[in-house]
Amino acid sequence: MDFERKVLAYKRYFLDFYEKQPDNVQAKIEWTLKLIQITRQVPDKYFKHMEGTKGLYEIRVEVGSNIYRIFSFFDHGNLVVLGNAFMKKTQKTPKQEIKKALKIMEDYNNEKGRK
Repeated sequence: MDFERKVLAYKRYFLDFYEKQPDNVQAKIEWTLKLIQITRQVPDKYFKHMEGTKGLYEIRVEVGSNIYRIFSFFDHGNLVVLGNAFMKKTQKTPKQEIKKALKIMEDYNNEKGRK
């Protein structure tokens, strides 16, 4: 296979969430992240740009009736950086989670010396 993205967890935001999840949820998250790594055109069902943001993406994981979201963004084309994650309880994505994700993305870019 000639296509692969790298997936990187920035600081502990994603890992702190991931480690608290039951095995079946962790397995589905891993499956979804692998899909994002190896699929050139990832279906919106799993990976979607957040409307109204500049470069913020949402990784979508469903396990039974529970829906999980992992915010992410790109760095240098094929590097997907994972930020905060949460279990979605309503149709709308909570604004404070989006704000947190945008702040994480800003912190990451500042650390890399970019705006």
